[in-house]
Amino acid sequence: MSGPSESLPATDVVPAETGSRFAQVRRIVTRNRALWITTLVAVVSLVGGLVLGRFVISPAQAAADAAPPEAGLVTVPVAFGPLTNDVTIRAEVGYADPFEVQIDTTGLPGAAVVTGKVPAVGAELTALSVALEVAGRPVIVLPGDLPAYRSLRFGVSGPDVAQFKQAMRAVGLDAGDPANPVFDEQAANAVPSLYAAVGYPVPAADPEAVAAVRAAQAGVLSAEQTLGSARADLEKARRGADDVAKREADNAVASADRALQSAQAATPMDAVHVADLQDALALAQLRRRQLDAAPDTTAARASVDAANAALDAARDDLVVARQGVLPVLPAGEILPLSGLPRRVDDVAAARGQQIKGTVMTVSGATVALSGSAAEADARLLQAGVEAEFDLPDGTTHPATVTTLTPGKNAGDRWTVALTPAPLTPEQLTQLQGRSVRVRIAVGTTNGDVLNVPLAALSAGPGGESRVQVVEGDPREGDRARTRLVTVETGLAADGAAEVRPTEGALSAGDLVVVGR
Repeated sequence: MSGPSESLPATDVVPAETGSRFAQVRRIVTRNRALWITTLVAVVSLVGGLVLGRFVISPAQAAADAAPPEAGLVTVPVAFGPLTNDVTIRAEVGYADPFEVQIDTTGLPGAAVVTGKVPAVGAELTALSVALEVAGRPVIVLPGDLPAYRSLRFGVSGPDVAQFKQAMRAVGLDAGDPANPVFDEQAANAVPSLYAAVGYPVPAADPEAVAAVRAAQAGVLSAEQTLGSARADLEKARRGADDVAKREADNAVASADRALQSAQAATPMDAVHVADLQDALALAQLRRRQLDAAPDTTAARASVDAANAALDAARDDLVVARQGVLPVLPAGEILPLSGLPRRVDDVAAARGQQIKGTVMTVSGATVALSGSAAEADARLLQAGVEAEFDLPDGTTHPATVTTLTPGKNAGDRWTVALTPAPLTPEQLTQLQGRSVRVRIAVGTTNGDVLNVPLAALSAGPGGESRVQVVEGDPREGDRARTRLVTVETGLAADGAAEVRPTEGALSAGDLVVVGR
């Protein structure tokens, strides 16, 4: 049988010496328990503090850690390239300058019925075209922008007359100097040539005016006859007595003398009879002397002067009467149009129908772009400026600004008209009636230039423009090395400005400060 000690494993057997030392330590710990507890707490606190210090942050440390890092410099490199400043608008594509045609029919003696020459839509009207035929009379197209507002007849004066003369000169006919705004005889006499050019007779003269001419011609003839008679009488008076009258007077003197001598020789002499014969002789002699004196033509000259005055008046009346039958250009037979040729866009008139209001709408034969721009943008533009617009296929096409029309009130949008470069028929078909985006260059640099963002520019003490160039590390903030370069600015576009250094060096790629 084994005792209790034999039931324990060999490893659990504590040598006597070892057990004695363990007992000693146990006695020491037991006697100094308070000291050991204090020491253990201190060690645990130390280790806990080290561990917690790694994960627990004090408020002061948290505030310090949350503070932003020291600010650096925001920079951009100096660019080198072209700058272009554009104004972008939307524009409608259509034929230029549409115009509603109305015809003055107040001068027609009858109804204003369309009798022919009705144009088709798309037809082109040029100078000397017949736009329409009304009551058998043509409506002739002439170049001009002032509508016909009255008939042109001898003696009228004004800008419409000057326009007529200029238009006639443009079609190769001479109606006189356009600088003279009077519809004179030369202008009137050119009217038949105008109608001959379009194959129509000249408008008939007023019958009353024709009758006035005939009456004036008769008055001139009568005055001429009266003057002829007065002149004959004057010529006769100027010649005085003829030879027969003088001979008769000589014979009368001789006969009276013989009778006196015979009476004086008679015996006895009759004194009374002699005295009578002496008186008769004296009278015959007086009459003979009168025939040799210069004739008195006062009355005859007065008759001639009166006849001349009457003839002048009759001739003046004839001139006036003839002016009344000079060719007239009726207002309803001319159609001044600017910008010829013109395209017929719409026709309201029809053959056999009476004219009422607009007879047709015409426009320029060339395509135009019409859009609007804000007043501030429009003031940057001017006629002749180049532009470009988008085609349906995604490409661009050049155009030119032609006119700028301000709005009615301050601040209203301006109308901008542009003329595109020649377009193909296919492009015209695609563009007609569409709205396109138009870019108009209002400023461009002459090739590549140095340019920086507007934010990089600052003002110096004298008002000069400057940029701050960074030579160190921009992340160093205020400690980064920088230098100021004085520049002269040029075109500004798309948030950038052209710069030219005037004091200091500046090159493409240099970093300039735009913020912190």
